[in-house]
Amino acid sequence: MITWSDELINDIARRRSVIFLGSGISCNSRGARGEIPKAWKEFLENASSNLRPNRHIRSLLIKQDYLTSCEIIKRNLGRDRFHQLLRDNFSTPRFAHAPIHEAIFKLDSRIVATPNFDKIYETYASHEAKGSIIIKHHYDDDVAGVIRSDDRIILKVHGTIDSLDRMIFTRKEYAAARSKYENFYKLLEALALTHTFLFLGCGVNDPDIKLLLEDNFFLHPSQRSHFFVSPKRELHPEIIGIIEDTMNLKILQYDKRNSHLELLESINNLIEQVDHKREDLRRTSNW
Repeated sequence: MITWSDELINDIARRRSVIFLGSGISCNSRGARGEIPKAWKEFLENASSNLRPNRHIRSLLIKQDYLTSCEIIKRNLGRDRFHQLLRDNFSTPRFAHAPIHEAIFKLDSRIVATPNFDKIYETYASHEAKGSIIIKHHYDDDVAGVIRSDDRIILKVHGTIDSLDRMIFTRKEYAAARSKYENFYKLLEALALTHTFLFLGCGVNDPDIKLLLEDNFFLHPSQRSHFFVSPKRELHPEIIGIIEDTMNLKILQYDKRNSHLELLESINNLIEQVDHKREDLRRTSNW
């Protein structure tokens, strides 16, 4: 079971947190025929399987250079075939939410951010909240105003499957977005200074995470750590030390056996602790 820090519990209870959901969370879902959403690497491996030659793409995937490999694949397939492949993999299967989505929703973090372009979490959360959650994308021009409001928000950092031409999935798209939507990324940087991030189902090599945390850490070295949940033995202990020292992260590990059951149990435990803290805050009026 993950041991959650008092600081994290307090910040979630006070809604000074951002829950950041990676593709590992979506992988808990199942489609209408039992399909499992593909993680970024698996999708790219399948997409490149019929391309010849593809040895250079496989080499990029081994190096975890997913942006470049995706760029090559899209150029080879062409826009229309690539978009159809995205729809076939992430929309057509009609993925249903999983128990872990329910647990994350119960944490009641005012802000949830995700680079996932599937709609699994937002569909579930919007239904549970009776449509009161606001969904914002990196290309929306009113994100700052919504962040300052009291509304519950889901930030779609890379866009959505509903708007394929605005999604960020390739190296070119990523580079263009960092320039064109600079103000959106500045808002994320501001949130990283004022809120505590909890990263779930993410990879440490995600370019958004690295840029966000490395820049902030060296500009503001005295700020409190964010939290990154990772399966045991996914990262070498020496690498963990480097990541914590350069990205201002505290790595929290769990046993991934039994389909990551310990992660779900740990989040449910976190819900209990956050609820107790909120009750204490209500009783003492120490808001």
